[in-house]
Amino acid sequence: MDSISSRIAQVLPSLTLAVTNQAKAMQAKGEEVYGLAGGEPHSDTPDFIKEAAIKALQEGKTKYTASAGIPELRQALSEKLLKDNGLTYDPKQICVTAGAKMACFNAILAVVEEGDEVIIPTPYWVSYPEMVRLAGGIPVLVETKESTGWKMTPEQFEDAMTPATKMVILNSPSNPTGAVYTEQELRDIGDIALGEDIVILSDEIYEKLVYGDAKHVSIASLSEELYNLTITVNGFSKAYSMTGWRLGYTAAPKALAEAIDKIQNHTVSNVTSFAQYAAVAALTGDQTFIEDLRGEYDVSRQFMFNRLKGINNIRVVEPKGAFYFFVYTGNLGLKSQNLCDKLLSRYKVAAVPGIAFGYDDGIRLSYCTTLDVLNEGLTRFEQFCREH
Repeated sequence: MDSISSRIAQVLPSLTLAVTNQAKAMQAKGEEVYGLAGGEPHSDTPDFIKEAAIKALQEGKTKYTASAGIPELRQALSEKLLKDNGLTYDPKQICVTAGAKMACFNAILAVVEEGDEVIIPTPYWVSYPEMVRLAGGIPVLVETKESTGWKMTPEQFEDAMTPATKMVILNSPSNPTGAVYTEQELRDIGDIALGEDIVILSDEIYEKLVYGDAKHVSIASLSEELYNLTITVNGFSKAYSMTGWRLGYTAAPKALAEAIDKIQNHTVSNVTSFAQYAAVAALTGDQTFIEDLRGEYDVSRQFMFNRLKGINNIRVVEPKGAFYFFVYTGNLGLKSQNLCDKLLSRYKVAAVPGIAFGYDDGIRLSYCTTLDVLNEGLTRFEQFCREH
């Protein structure tokens, strides 16, 4: 249809959602599917958070709110960022968004102009390049390697830069690889960004899910100069098991925060009112359940790592965060979409093709499910690898 805009025409659909939808359709028909594709916690939202939303509904908190969020939530987020991340943001510098996905898009729209380049390490989260294209920008993809733990090196960052570079996107812990940048690695990348005045979009949605000796570090906390160049993105979906609530946020220097608020003014107006009161409860209530959840994921992570290491013809790097493995499958002789189609149709195991993340010789497997599903799904995946 000729009336579709060129920007929309060049945007690809989300393969992660496509795989999830296909698996759910098979399950609806009564088929047993072992889901290793999901990007959401299997556990329910804690009751005290749901009760806060119910209470807000009962009290009539169902009207428009300030576009950037209710004062109570922005204050709670300000306190959280100081306590957890060493970041000092006035509540006015924080904008509550309809999920961290919208937070990323708002941040990109606020900075990127027509023809601006945005550096994105691959494998990347599926939506980053499409968001850049929607903003009129040009994604510049930097292919990371297993040998560097799927992390972009300072040398790669410098090589990818041009006079048109406006932004770099960092996702630590990473979806899909589980990579976690160290403080020194962030400092090295940050120094290069400072030298060229490149804005940093730091997507930290998996910050609570780190394992072993890994430590999450917010790049904006490393210096005042980096603080003034960074938009920090986070949300409630992963740590609080609140994927369907659609609650995220940006924290940014004053001028960028005001620009993001303008975008919110003219798009969603505000995030669902009673969901915001649930978010206040999530931040101010007992946080021990997050550590319990992280502990469960760590058990699943180690279980999956041990199983995958024993499978011939594939390679894995131990993930230090999030709840994914990015598995190198290039030796199987199948492109990732074909591999995942066969794996789902013949073996009833759902995985996400690496091409969704800009890397066609791998697939993403998720361990945010039960050990029973993991065990059977990995048994079937091992059988698939033996037969191919």
